[in-house]
Amino acid sequence: MRLSLVPREGRFYELFEKEAALVSDTLHELSRSLSDGESAHARLRDLEHECDDIARDIYNLTNRTFTTPMEPEDILLLAHSLDGIVDLAEEVSDKIDLYKASPITDSARQLGECLAAAGAALVEAIKKLEDFSALAPVLQEIHRLENEGDRITREALRQLFNGNHQAPADVIKWKDLYDLLEATVDECESVAEIIETIAVKNA
Repeated sequence: MRLSLVPREGRFYELFEKEAALVSDTLHELSRSLSDGESAHARLRDLEHECDDIARDIYNLTNRTFTTPMEPEDILLLAHSLDGIVDLAEEVSDKIDLYKASPITDSARQLGECLAAAGAALVEAIKKLEDFSALAPVLQEIHRLENEGDRITREALRQLFNGNHQAPADVIKWKDLYDLLEATVDECESVAEIIETIAVKNA
């Protein structure tokens, strides 16, 4: 494998912006499907494959580049974590189809809205990777959305286990789906923390 001694900063930022856009598209599609009560699994599966390809491009570029715009381990971690959001969202959509989870609950719709907003915020955060200008408010918004996701999940679980005589299978299905949705929101916050760490290291 040949190492490039020519700086390729622009290519790294371009790939990260593409990956973040795929994350945002995925979370928007998931939110829309939860709101409409219609399956979007085929679309999310396609987006998941596209995101895998971008992550792979970032890994390969990192391995070929002698001087990277940030520490190589940070580049790889950020690419992997962005891809992880899409993997989780695709799993949510897959499980909804698998479980035939219908009707979609209000709590699930609200978590979908949090995810769509977090996806949009991650796009803005990634765009600021080159100069870190005005990054703090964007990261704070992602943290706020994660806290809101926690609140929605707690209320959803309270309602799920409040003894309203739901079928045990439905309780198990929705407990799993809420856990996955919350994990997806948590992964968005993890990406925000990675970006914050990169900003501190490169300030």
